[in-house]
Amino acid sequence: MTEQNLTIVQAVRDGLYTEMQRDDDVLVMGEDVGKNGGVFRATEGLWDEFGDNRVIDTPLAESGIIGTAVGMAAMGLKPIPEVQFSGFMYPGYDQIISHMSRFRTRTRGRYTLPMVLRAPYGGGIRAPESHSESKEMFYAHEAGLKVVIPSTPYDTKGLLISAIRDPDPVIFLEPKLIYRAFRGDVPEDDYTVPIGEAAVRREGTDVSVFTYGAMTRPTLEAAENLAEEGIDAEVIDMRTISPLDREAIVESFKKTGRAVAVHEAPKNGGLGAEITATVQEEALLYQEAPVKRVAGYDVPYPLYALEDYYLPSVARVEEGIRETVNF
Repeated sequence: MTEQNLTIVQAVRDGLYTEMQRDDDVLVMGEDVGKNGGVFRATEGLWDEFGDNRVIDTPLAESGIIGTAVGMAAMGLKPIPEVQFSGFMYPGYDQIISHMSRFRTRTRGRYTLPMVLRAPYGGGIRAPESHSESKEMFYAHEAGLKVVIPSTPYDTKGLLISAIRDPDPVIFLEPKLIYRAFRGDVPEDDYTVPIGEAAVRREGTDVSVFTYGAMTRPTLEAAENLAEEGIDAEVIDMRTISPLDREAIVESFKKTGRAVAVHEAPKNGGLGAEITATVQEEALLYQEAPVKRVAGYDVPYPLYALEDYYLPSVARVEEGIRETVNF
């Protein structure tokens, strides 16, 4: 299988192109996704290849973009609406919760809604207000939605293809901090990465560290640094936060007896709380220390230089792991 060396944003484009070539029902829509190729160029070249009917520039109206996509999916198409930043999804929240997530339930399973709502999310790029939120748990809380967050180019393409082929709606959040931060090998052919399965990025025996998205890289760096101190950390990339791979959480925790959760979303009500509850409910007798959460702070997302303080850094992750191991 021929491979190409891509960034995450290039892997997004490759996944879209692959499925649009394979399935004529797949279409892309959103603000500036056509001739301009999207604000981050994730759809660059698709308009030239597939034309106006399948790469649709929309008005600046997130509720209209998402609502129109819901109607398209209900009629048998496979729309992929893009919202330029996840912080712009809120005007379409009613469409997401009241319609997108409930279509299968509302029709008692007679109809599904095959659509993927894409949005760049997270901070670290010095963007203005409403451009850097990490509010993925808004959508993980809603039954009927899958929520997928990749951290590597390979997973990005494979998970996106899985999401497009899924009969139910998927929220696909792309960590823009690492859109172009590194490259990885991505097969040219189509392939899938299963939704709902975590990946062990680093095996270890002393502590389980659970993370996802852009925080995967600093977490792995912290784990490698601590190995020089004799701390052997296992790093689990959740990849999907709904459905959550609880089996992977429990299996790793039973091996290590200690856990740290790392995410840039606010600490209050974040995925770390759900991981902690899972450990308490299903593996309490294996626990050797309190579960540590290294997360964003429970404040409005700060601007510019304060982003570096807000985001979990390698140093913060290292300290959280040390505290847990040395408890």
